[in-house]
Amino acid sequence: MRIRLLLTFAVLCTAFNNIYAQELEGNLNFHGFADNREYARSNRFSETIFGLRVTPSVGLLIDSAHRIRLGVNVMHEFGSPKFSNKADIVAYYQYLKKNWNFYMGAFPREGLISDFPRAILNDTLNYYRPNVEGMLVKYENENWKQVIFIDWTSRQTATARENFIFGFSGRYKKDAFFVSHYAMMLHNAGPGIPIPDDHIQDNGAAMVKAGVDLSHKTFLDSLTISAGGMMSFERTRTVGGWQTPKGLVVDLSLEYHRFGITNFFYKGEGHHLIMGDKFYTSKTYNRTDLTWRPIIYKNLEGKLALSFHFVDGVIDSQQAFGLRYNLFGSRSLKRK
Repeated sequence: MRIRLLLTFAVLCTAFNNIYAQELEGNLNFHGFADNREYARSNRFSETIFGLRVTPSVGLLIDSAHRIRLGVNVMHEFGSPKFSNKADIVAYYQYLKKNWNFYMGAFPREGLISDFPRAILNDTLNYYRPNVEGMLVKYENENWKQVIFIDWTSRQTATARENFIFGFSGRYKKDAFFVSHYAMMLHNAGPGIPIPDDHIQDNGAAMVKAGVDLSHKTFLDSLTISAGGMMSFERTRTVGGWQTPKGLVVDLSLEYHRFGITNFFYKGEGHHLIMGDKFYTSKTYNRTDLTWRPIIYKNLEGKLALSFHFVDGVIDSQQAFGLRYNLFGSRSLKRK
C-alpha cells in the first residue's frame, strides 16, 4: 500500500510540474454584423441579419507545436427576447509546426475556409455556423497552400438526417501569377427511421481560376484579376445520374486607401447548390461590391460594403457592415 501511495504521489507531482511548464492562453473575439439583403426584385429571399457574436476561450500551449483550446461562441440577434439565440461550443486540438497546421474538434472557420467563393459556400455560414466541427489539415509554404477538411453538420438520429461537408482548396503563386482551386461535396443521408420515397443526395461544386496579382506593380494597394471555370455536380441516388452544369467566371478586386471594388461575373448554366449562393441558379450573374474600411486599429477592423446583384434583368442590392475585434493574451505557468 505504501509503495502504491508513493507511486501515485510521484505521478501527481510529475503531472503538476508538467502543467506548470505550459503556457495559459486566453482569447476574446467580438464580431458585430448588420447585413440588409434586398432581393425581392429577383424573387429571392430578402432578410436582415443584425446582431453580434462573442467568443471567449482559454487553453494551453503545451509546447511550440501543440495547443488545446476550450470556449463558447454565443450569438445574439438584435430584437430577440433572449440574449443567446445560439451557443456553439469551441473545443479543439491544434498542431502547428513548420508548414503544417492540423485542427480536430469544433474550431472557427474564419481564416481557414472563409475564403471559399460564395458560389460554393455562401457567406451566411459565417453568421449562423461559425465553426467547423470535424478535422482540417493545411500545408503552406512560400508558393503553395493546400487545405483539406471535413465538417460534420448533422449527426444521424431516429429523426435527424446525417450529413457532412468534405472539401479542399489550394493556391499556387509564383511572382505575380497564381492558380487557385476550391471544391466541396455535401453528403445528405436520411434519418435512422427511413422516410418513404426519400433518397441520399450528393451535392457539390468545384472552381478553378488562374490570374495575376499586381498589388506591388501599380499605385494601388492591391489589384488581382483572375478567370476560370465552375462546375457543380448533383445526384439523387437510385433516382437519376449526375447533373453537371458548367460556366465561366471572371473576378476583379482592387483597393486603394481603404476603398475597394470587387466584381465577380458568371456566365453559363444554372446551378442548384444547397450550400451555395442562390444567385447562381441563373445563367448570367454579376456582383459588384463597393467597400470601405473606416476602422483599422491594432486588433480592431470595421468594413462597410454596398453590393449590387445584376441578375435576371433586375438589380438587387445589399448593405452590410461588419466589425471584428480580437484580443489575445498568454501567461507562462512556469514556476519562478
